[in-house]
Amino acid sequence: MNSLWTVVGFTIKNKIKGKAFLITTLIIAIVLSIGANVPYIITQFDKGEKITNVGYIQVAGGELAAGAVTGDSLKAYFEGQEKSTIKMIPFKDQGSVEANETQLKDAIEAKDIKGYLDFEKQSDSVFPKMTYKSEKLMEFSITGNLQFALEKIRQDDVLKNVGLTPEQQNLLNAPIKIETVQISSASGGGEAGGKTPEEQGVNMGLIYVILFFLFMAIMISGQLIASEITAEKSSRVMEILITSVSPLKSMFGKIFGMFVVVLCQVAVYAIVIFINASLPHNKETLKTFDIDLSLIDPALLIYAVLFFLTGFFLFATLYAAVGSIVSRTEDLGQATMPMTIISLAGFYIAIFSLSNPDSMLVKVSSFIPLFSPFVMMLRLGLTDVPLWEVLLSFGLLLAMIYIAVYTSAKIYRTGVLMYGKRPSWKEIRKAMKAYKI
Repeated sequence: MNSLWTVVGFTIKNKIKGKAFLITTLIIAIVLSIGANVPYIITQFDKGEKITNVGYIQVAGGELAAGAVTGDSLKAYFEGQEKSTIKMIPFKDQGSVEANETQLKDAIEAKDIKGYLDFEKQSDSVFPKMTYKSEKLMEFSITGNLQFALEKIRQDDVLKNVGLTPEQQNLLNAPIKIETVQISSASGGGEAGGKTPEEQGVNMGLIYVILFFLFMAIMISGQLIASEITAEKSSRVMEILITSVSPLKSMFGKIFGMFVVVLCQVAVYAIVIFINASLPHNKETLKTFDIDLSLIDPALLIYAVLFFLTGFFLFATLYAAVGSIVSRTEDLGQATMPMTIISLAGFYIAIFSLSNPDSMLVKVSSFIPLFSPFVMMLRLGLTDVPLWEVLLSFGLLLAMIYIAVYTSAKIYRTGVLMYGKRPSWKEIRKAMKAYKI
């Protein structure tokens, strides 16, 4: 047992003191700090919300039909808005289409307007055909604001023509709110067993953080474990270690040591995020989201710890087994690719199902041990999962860990002493039969 903790301590000291680990941790911490303060940094360079000037030709009133919509209608609408981002700029009619076009293009070149709205001949439908012209492509925000304004103008005009009073128009335009509550059929129906939108929002944020950190822990620790074992094999250090420490103790010592290293790294990132979130400008921004951490279900935190630990240990043992059969660090990336793809698949299934946690893909994946650490946490946070399904998923995960530990231990026991080209599965099988764990 003492030799096991010796390997654990050696692994921790070796990695934490390594320049690569320190530099990587520092770089990621800086990136997290910059990311957390990006909105504030942008506001420091932002001179305020820009107002876009849109030109139009002012048409004489005698040429218009009753109730016609023109640039003047849009001008009055945008001037009546509190924080309008569009300002309509009128230009006098020069008497011909060509002269008007020239006048408006000159205004664009002089930076007086960003673009202009071209009204064609008035039709019986009140709205003439309109074209927004500018030098830039895909002005979707401007045309979207113009369309919304025109729809509002048309709606108000129609309501006036049917004889509705202003009070009736306000009543008709008043938004209708529908409260949502997730009910729990497993607890006999009713609202008490379900989750309110606030609880679902807090849980969604928590699940996102858990999934992200689990994925990072698996990727970082898995690659570190595999690369550490491969490096020891390639430098022949493994031959010396085997004489004083059994292969099994060496494998589990590295796994537990890397677990502590990853926890330290995750703790550093959590502290960095907490410090940045506590800055005055970020504190004010977070207040607007009205996040209440007291709404988090304590049972969800317990499940998070259990699935985090089991998921980490499962992938760590598999990465250790893969690393033990590779003799050159150049071949490590190709050897660990399947494990990387599997962990990515579980992570992506969970992340892209945040808006649809009840899909059949999510339900099936939550019982597949290599995916369940990610996907079952999604279901637990956003849906009402029967207890038997949680226990079944966790039981299958534990069974998979037992199989993985047994198989990985035999592969590790065999692989660490096999040099040269990467052994085939047939060779590994034969060697595994010759050793007992």
